[in-house]
Amino acid sequence: MSADIVVDVQGVVTRFGAQTVHDGLNLQIRRGELVALIGGSGSGKSVLLREILGLQRPTAGTVHLLGTDMWHASEAQLAATRRRFGMMFQEGALFSSLDVAGNVATPLREHADTPPWLLPRLVNLRLTLAGLGAEVGAKMPSQLSGGMKKRAALARALALDPRILFFDEPSAGLDPITSVELDELIVQVNKSLGTTIVVVSHELPSIFTIADRCIMLDPSTKSIIAEGPPKELRDRSTDPRVHAFFNRQPGEDHQRRAPRGHRGA
Repeated sequence: MSADIVVDVQGVVTRFGAQTVHDGLNLQIRRGELVALIGGSGSGKSVLLREILGLQRPTAGTVHLLGTDMWHASEAQLAATRRRFGMMFQEGALFSSLDVAGNVATPLREHADTPPWLLPRLVNLRLTLAGLGAEVGAKMPSQLSGGMKKRAALARALALDPRILFFDEPSAGLDPITSVELDELIVQVNKSLGTTIVVVSHELPSIFTIADRCIMLDPSTKSIIAEGPPKELRDRSTDPRVHAFFNRQPGEDHQRRAPRGHRGA
């Protein structure tokens, strides 16, 4: 496997009893890419994400993350790999009993053996990267708006300078303006830090804003039916399922958030 490939999924089959979710999935993601996993309801996007992270075991196949076989590695190897990626869950999943600074500091305390005197400086740096002021560190999660919770969760995900970041529906539940700001922040992290980013999303505005490449799963075939830049898939695919996905909203509202440049819709 090439050193440039940070996610390698081969022959993955996922079954829950009589239900098959994936039937022979193959995909690769290269270092520095910003990839969106897309598809209709029931296509298994979030299930695939959990399998890549080692949170859920597939029925068959192999999953390598940063060169580690996530289902045959030793606990020491898995622990080392987990220190090299970050995850932002849909609801942020902040620890309600800790303030924001404590949330961001948790990975640094648990996995990096960071000296106590250095923690505040590193926490403030992560908050800045996530677009938050240092004063937010003293707030409790219950005091934050939805957008600020997402940013705080991103700061925590960035704590260990991960090589790859995973997002599960990052824009879900946000108002349009906050959603745009979070999408732009995700792109900034990818471009300025060179961090590989994998996003599960079904929201067309976000997909067109952030994705260099889309990987589309289909619930009927249980497999990947399309890959490529979102504009190319929308404009050139002859597959009716791809066409339906990219045209399921009335009008051209997904263009309102397309940024300038090569990502434009």
